[in-house]
Amino acid sequence: MTVCLVAGVSLEPSRKPLNVLVKRINNDVSIRLKNDVEYHGRMIDCDSHMNVILEGTKEFRNNAPSTNLGNVVLRGSNILYICVDHSEENK
Repeated sequence: MTVCLVAGVSLEPSRKPLNVLVKRINNDVSIRLKNDVEYHGRMIDCDSHMNVILEGTKEFRNNAPSTNLGNVVLRGSNILYICVDHSEENK
């Protein structure tokens, strides 16, 4: 199962988006930007603005692999949603 974090959703304190992200550092995530480009990679850091650093990043356009990018920084204000693997979230 996958959990997607979407801005503006009211959640209980332990399920707030930033808390979930911090628990997922050093794990794989999928991030879709507002321009419909998606990035898959290992999240190595995030901050209070939801800026995210990914390593081993792959870019997807129209649900098809486009480019291997390595390390990238994604600005939080450009992020539409972040998907994390729910099965490992509670570890």
